[in-house]
Amino acid sequence: MRLENKVALITGAGSGIGRESARLFAQEGAAVVVADVDEAGGQETVAQIQEAGGRALFVRADVSRAADCRQMVAAAEETFGGLHILFNNAGIMLAEDSDAVDTDETIWDRTMAVNLKGVFLGCKYGIPALRRSGGGSIINVASFVALMGAATPQIAYTASKGGVLSLTREIAVIHAREKIRANALCPGPLRTELLMKVLDTEAKRHRRLVHIPMGRFGEAAEIARAALFLASDESSYMTGATVVVDGGITAAYVTPE
Repeated sequence: MRLENKVALITGAGSGIGRESARLFAQEGAAVVVADVDEAGGQETVAQIQEAGGRALFVRADVSRAADCRQMVAAAEETFGGLHILFNNAGIMLAEDSDAVDTDETIWDRTMAVNLKGVFLGCKYGIPALRRSGGGSIINVASFVALMGAATPQIAYTASKGGVLSLTREIAVIHAREKIRANALCPGPLRTELLMKVLDTEAKRHRRLVHIPMGRFGEAAEIARAALFLASDESSYMTGATVVVDGGITAAYVTPE
């Protein structure tokens, strides 16, 4: 098993990438702390892991709140004895997020609070726990839009994910000698509830799909497998990297018909 005797904390694990990663990490031997604001979704993830014979604990956490982030890390150490993998996955994409002119300040602030501040707070409280466990892996979820402009205006989301990339690189450099690695995942457009709520018409979905060389949305399970690589010792010489899993969208200038 690739994560045997490891403890993983995954935010936003009540659905999507977080749930698929929690299930996969548990299959690979990790004890998993499932953190989410959605209690029903988080408990369902835990139940699925436990039914498969794995170990998991749900902690309700709003990653934009310092007290919640402190508590989810404490729960990992108190319940499972340490922390080896911190997967800052929680994020939001609000339908009201548009261009710089039309996006309301409240939408900007809420997006930044979850998508960027949430990663900062996860690291603020998670890094000391990783130190106590002798090191480990931090995985932060950015997005392909951190590398290129989005075809559909979403200024706050795009800016927040660009911030995640910069934050990840600095953490990687600062903590490399402490055996703490930090890498960023940049998923392409996925068939998740989060994105499908935004791309809620056939026209919107087509506008995104036309830019993807593979011609389809990705699946959360495909991102989970990339996260497993970053969580495991197989990526032991990787830190500060941007891992792009996007169906080729960032490589394309013109997509073939």
